Amino acid sequence: MASSTLSTPFLKATRTDGGSGLGFQASDSIRFSSPNLQFSIQRISAPRKLEVQAAGNTFGTVFRVTTFGESHGGGVGCIIDGCPPRIPLSEADMQFDLDRRRPGQSRISTPRKETDTCRIYSGVYEGITTGAPIQVMVPNTDQRGHDYKEMSMAYRPSHADATYDFKYGVRSIEGGGRSSARETIGRVISGAIAKKVLKMLSGTEVLAYVSQVHKVVLPEGVVHNETVTLEQVESNMVRCPDPEYAEKMIKAIDEVRVKGDSIGGVLTCIARNVPRGLGSPVFDKLEAELAKACLSLPASKGFEFGSGFAGTFMMGSEHNDEFYVNDHGKIRTRTNRSGGIQGGISNGEIINMRVAFKPTATISRKQHTVTREKEEIELIARGRHDPCVLPRAVPMVEAMVALVLHSNNRWNCRVLRLPAYLIECVLKWRLVIRMLRSSFTRNRYTSFGLETLKG
Repeated sequence: MASSTLSTPFLKATRTDGGSGLGFQASDSIRFSSPNLQFSIQRISAPRKLEVQAAGNTFGTVFRVTTFGESHGGGVGCIIDGCPPRIPLSEADMQFDLDRRRPGQSRISTPRKETDTCRIYSGVYEGITTGAPIQVMVPNTDQRGHDYKEMSMAYRPSHADATYDFKYGVRSIEGGGRSSARETIGRVISGAIAKKVLKMLSGTEVLAYVSQVHKVVLPEGVVHNETVTLEQVESNMVRCPDPEYAEKMIKAIDEVRVKGDSIGGVLTCIARNVPRGLGSPVFDKLEAELAKACLSLPASKGFEFGSGFAGTFMMGSEHNDEFYVNDHGKIRTRTNRSGGIQGGISNGEIINMRVAFKPTATISRKQHTVTREKEEIELIARGRHDPCVLPRAVPMVEAMVALVLHSNNRWNCRVLRLPAYLIECVLKWRLVIRMLRSSFTRNRYTSFGLETLKG
């Protein structure tokens, strides 16, 4: 039998990176020989250095949003792909929510002064969306990169500094880069568009408000989700619709602000007039989509909807939402512990959820930390930061909820593909039906021959 010899050791090839152990050069050669046959195998080795891509900047499927920019760069913004055509749109539609989110709006927010004035660069012609990608940008005008000199070598406790460095080996030091809440400008812009489409086509309204700041908790029943208005929410700087508790919350924030500390709390968000049938079973449940969206926000730490964790203290006979038929012949539930979602699908009731936010990580008090060289030091973080993120997080949560609802509302997407004159007809008839349903009782339907409207 012919014998063969291995002229190059297989397990002792030299590594190109200078390390020891197993490894091969970019073109390791293994030669086999015998009296009748000679051949060689060229092996191209796999890369030895793990390359990590900084992905995760796009949200949504039907209505896709990609945010860009950093806290202390030239500006921030977003590109929106999948926005339907023929939607009236201007900078003013987005500016209202941007003003609610912007820094420097009150003494209980960061003192950084930014106007956050947005500009549309594409996707809109003469005030109407064209169906092409929409690019909107907001310039940064009040950067102070020198405030972050100490943080260039040390990690801020509970901030993303360390984990970004661990994963990518590099980070944007000034302002935290993509981990800064300034990234949420792109979310608020796209969310404002989604809210407009939802309101226009299905009458859906998304509204959030502060329901807890630290130990000041708004009692259940003080604010009625069926009737609370945007004007009530915006009536004070903390964005709590109840004036008495708003003052208590403001006082709590003021107390920690002067000490250079921070506190967290909870936002409540509701969605009214949500069509039935949004969401899908199993992995694409509506509450799962909402949880992912809200927990992607900076500083968010918890999510619950409906009865949430409080429902664990109840029995099934107490927790179940019993069905009934209302005066308009529509199936409703007497209670709403399900939070407007059952089996992952919206049931037509008010969707209500709560999002918990931690205290702001960057504070101006001395804390123990380490440097990149693993030296233990004490750090006093500089810069301008919110003593409580809750008031400015209100439009952020609204935006993420609106993006989820719009992406799941396939009916709206189908309507928007119709010719313009048909869209107008559909909207008018839906408005007429809603007005009739709210104006007539069940008996009047029969007398006016409008029995078909009862469902």
